[in-house]
Amino acid sequence: MDTSRVTSETVDLLSRITGQKLSQRDITPQVLFLAGLVTVLMGVIFVDGTVSEEEKQHLQKILSRFSQSNSDVQKLTNLMIKGVKENQTYKKIQDLLKLTLPLSESEKILLIGFGYEMSVADGEIDLREKQYLGIVAKNLGVESEYLEVRDIDIKEKQYLGIVSKNLGVKSEYLEVFEIAFTHQGNFDANALNELHFLLDASRFQELDTVFVKAASDMLAILPAKPEIKTTQKHTSVSYDELKKFQVYRQKLDRYCYQVFQIIQECQNHNLLPNTLINEVSTVSKKIQSQRFRLAVIGEFSQGKSTLLNALLGEEIQPVRAIPCSGTVTVLKYGTQKRVICRYKDGRSEEIAFEEYKVKATISKEAALEHRSDELAQSNIEEIIFEHPELALCKNGVEIVDSPGLNEHPQRTAITQKILTDTDAAIFLTNATRLLPEKEKELLHDVRYQLNNSSKKEPADNLFVLVNFMDNLDNQEDIQDVKQRLESFVKKENLLVFKEINRVHYISAKAALKSIQNGNNDEYLQSFQMFTQSLEKFLTLERGTLKINRAVNDITQVITKCLDSLYIVEESLDGKIKLSEIGKKEILDKIGEASGCDIRIYNLVEERKELVIEEAKKSWEEWNQGLEKRILQKSKQWSSKHSPVFSQDKLIKDYTNQFTNELMRYIDIWGNQILKEKILQKHLESLSAYINYELDKIEKDFYKLDQQIKTNFSKQINISITGLNDDFMGFGGIVGGLGIGGALAAGLIFFAGIGFIAIAVASVAAAIASSLGLGMLDVDGIHTKIKTTICQTGMQKFREQSKDKVYQTAQEIINTVFDNRSEAASRVITEAISLYENLLEQQEKAHQENLEQREIEKAFINQKRQELEQVQKELQTIINKSTTL
Repeated sequence: MDTSRVTSETVDLLSRITGQKLSQRDITPQVLFLAGLVTVLMGVIFVDGTVSEEEKQHLQKILSRFSQSNSDVQKLTNLMIKGVKENQTYKKIQDLLKLTLPLSESEKILLIGFGYEMSVADGEIDLREKQYLGIVAKNLGVESEYLEVRDIDIKEKQYLGIVSKNLGVKSEYLEVFEIAFTHQGNFDANALNELHFLLDASRFQELDTVFVKAASDMLAILPAKPEIKTTQKHTSVSYDELKKFQVYRQKLDRYCYQVFQIIQECQNHNLLPNTLINEVSTVSKKIQSQRFRLAVIGEFSQGKSTLLNALLGEEIQPVRAIPCSGTVTVLKYGTQKRVICRYKDGRSEEIAFEEYKVKATISKEAALEHRSDELAQSNIEEIIFEHPELALCKNGVEIVDSPGLNEHPQRTAITQKILTDTDAAIFLTNATRLLPEKEKELLHDVRYQLNNSSKKEPADNLFVLVNFMDNLDNQEDIQDVKQRLESFVKKENLLVFKEINRVHYISAKAALKSIQNGNNDEYLQSFQMFTQSLEKFLTLERGTLKINRAVNDITQVITKCLDSLYIVEESLDGKIKLSEIGKKEILDKIGEASGCDIRIYNLVEERKELVIEEAKKSWEEWNQGLEKRILQKSKQWSSKHSPVFSQDKLIKDYTNQFTNELMRYIDIWGNQILKEKILQKHLESLSAYINYELDKIEKDFYKLDQQIKTNFSKQINISITGLNDDFMGFGGIVGGLGIGGALAAGLIFFAGIGFIAIAVASVAAAIASSLGLGMLDVDGIHTKIKTTICQTGMQKFREQSKDKVYQTAQEIINTVFDNRSEAASRVITEAISLYENLLEQQEKAHQENLEQREIEKAFINQKRQELEQVQKELQTIINKSTTL
C-alpha cells in the first residue's frame, strides 16, 4: 500500500464519512482498507434493494477480522458504516476511487473477494450484486470480460473505461471468485494460478498481521492451485536441503500464527497487555519475509550470465561473446513468468520477456568499445524477473545479478546496492586471465563492503568461483591457477576457510550444457560441488541462524504471555493485591514513564540537530581541500591508451578513475569522520541516557515484584536486552556496508546524468591546442588531461551533486536517531501497558464472583497449555534444523 498517495481530498472524504476531524496521520493502511471494504460491502448489501439479517451479521463478521472489539479502529469502522450508508458513498465511484487509490493490486483483489463473500451471505449471488461487483472491479482496475455490465448507461460505460485505463491494472479474476463461492462452473487455471500468487501472504507482510490472515483465509476459499508442469526435461541440480529449510520456515510461520490467535483470544478476555499483539505481528512479518539473498559479482565477460543460467536450470539471462549485462537484475520465484522494470525516477512497469533481454543488455557497440558512459546514462534502477520454474529461486533464494563492473562509473554504488542484506556473494573470475589488478581491487572492495567497511577481517559469506576451467590445456596449468588463487586469497586474508569450501573451479558453459543434455560429466560434477557448498552454507550457517532468531523471537513473546497469564491468575486467586496507595503509586509510575518517553524524544531531537550541524560544517571543510587531494592522487593514475591515437578512450579512462577517487574520498568522510568522530560520540552518550532512563523503569518493576510477588522486571528486561542489541553499531542502518558506502551511492544521481560524456567533450576541447606539443611532451599531455578532468569533474560535482551527498547524510542521521527514539518508546509503551493491565486485573478480580473467576482460570489454563505446547514444538524445530 502506497500511503504517499493519500491526498487531502481523501482525508476530507474520510472525515465526512466518519464525522470525525481526521488528519493525514490518522489515515493508516488499516483505516484505508477498511474504508474501501465498508464501501464495497455496503454497496453489495443495498444494490438489490433488500437487506437481510444474514447480510447484517456477515458484514460484522468480515469487518471484525480487521479490528479487535472495543478498539479505536472498530469504533471508527462503525462510524464508517453509518457514514457510508447516510452519504451513499457506495454509489459514488469517484469517492471509491479516492479511497482505493493507495491500494496495491493484491489489496484491491482481496477487497473484491470479500465483496463476493458478502454477496453469498443470503444464500446466492443476486444478479444486481454481481453487476455491482463488476462495476467496482472495473473501476479498481480489476477487469473481466466475463462479467459484462448490461444494465448501465453508455456514458457510465465510457467513464468506467476511462477510469480503468487510467488505473492500468488489468486482470480477470471475478470468474474464479464466483466459482469459488457458488461451487458452480469451471475455472481458468491461469487466472486461478495468478490469483494465488497475488493473494500470497508475502504480498501483505508490510501491513498488519490481520491482512496476512485475511489473505490466507481468502486463499483457503479458492480452489486449490493447479500444479505447474515443468518444461525442463534435463536438470541434474537439486536443492533438497533448501527445500527442508523452507519446510521449517513454514512451520515457524504457522506456530507464530498460533501464538497470534492465542494472544487475540486472551485480549478479547482482557487478559494480556495490548502491546503483545504488535510484538507477535512484527515477528510474523520477519518470518514471512525470510529468504536467502545471493549476489553474483564480477567484471565483464567472466560468464556471470551463463553461471546464473546453470544455477537456475534454464537460459534466462542474455548471453553473448561480448559484455552484455548492463543493469542490476533480481531473479526471484513467482507463480507466473513476468518482468518488472524499475526506473531511477521511481516509476515501474511490467514489460514483455523479449523486452527484458533488450533492457538488461548494453548495446553491442558500447560493449565492443567499452563505452561506460552508456552505463552511466541508463535510467533503469533494476529489473525484477519472476518465474515459476527457476530451480534455485523456487527454494527461497533471490539472486541479484550485477552488471559487469570493469569500467562501470558507478561501481561502488552498485556493489553497495547489491550487497545490502546479502546472505552470500559469489565473485566470478576467469581461469585464463586470473585476477588482474583491477579485479583484485574489486574483490577487495567486495570484502570491504561485506565486512561493514573493515579491511582486516576475512568475509565469511564470500565465495570465489574460477570460470572457464575447460579452456586450460593441461594439468600443469590447472594446478598453477589453483595455487596462484589460493595463495593470493590466504595472503590477503579474503575468505573464511571452514568446513565449507569457499573456492571452486568450474566451467559454467560446459555445466549448463551437461544439465541440458543430461550428462553427468566432470564439469557437472565440479559445478555440483559448488552448488552443494553454497546450499550447505545457506542452510547450515545462514539458515540455522535465521531459524534460531525466529524461534527466539517467538519464545520471548510466549514467555511474556505466560508471565502475564500467571499474574492474572494470581490476581484472580487474591494472591496479588494492591492497596489504594499501591494503585496510586502505579498511576504515578505510568505518568513518570510517559514523561520519560517525552524526555527521550526531546533529547533525540536536540542531538539530531546538533549532529546535522556538525556534519554540515565537517562536510564543507572536507570539500575545501578535496580537489587538491584528488589532483595529487591523479599522479598515480595510468592508462594503456595514447593521448595522440586514442585520446577519447584515454580521457574516459582518467574520468572513470576520477569518479572512483571522488567516491573513495566521500566514503572516507562518511566512515572515518561522520560515523566514527561525529555520530558515534553522540550515539554513545544518547544510548547511555536511554539505558539510564529504562534502567530506572526496570528497577521500579523490580521493587513492585518484591512487594506483590510478580515478575514484571523479567518481562521488561527481555525488551531492554533486545533494545541494547539493536543499539550495537547502527542497528541495521545502511545494511552492513557502512555510511560512507551509502553516501558514495548518492553519486548515482551525479554519474547518471551523463557526466562522462560532458567531461570528455570539455577535456578534449581544452587540450586540443596542446596536441602539437604532446608529440614532444607526452607526460605533459597526460598531466594536462588529468588536471582538466579534476577541475571539470569537481565543478560538475559542486553544481549538481555535492548537496545530494549531504542530503543523504542528513537522511542517515535522522534515521539512526529516530530508530533510537522509536525503540525506546516501544519499551516504555510496554511498561505502561504492563502497569495498566495489572490495574485492570485487580479491578476484574474485585468485580467478578467465584464462578466467573473459575471460568476465567480454566480459560487461562487452557491457553497456557497451548502456549507451552508451541514452545515444545519450537524446541523440536531447533533440534532438527541443526542437522540440515
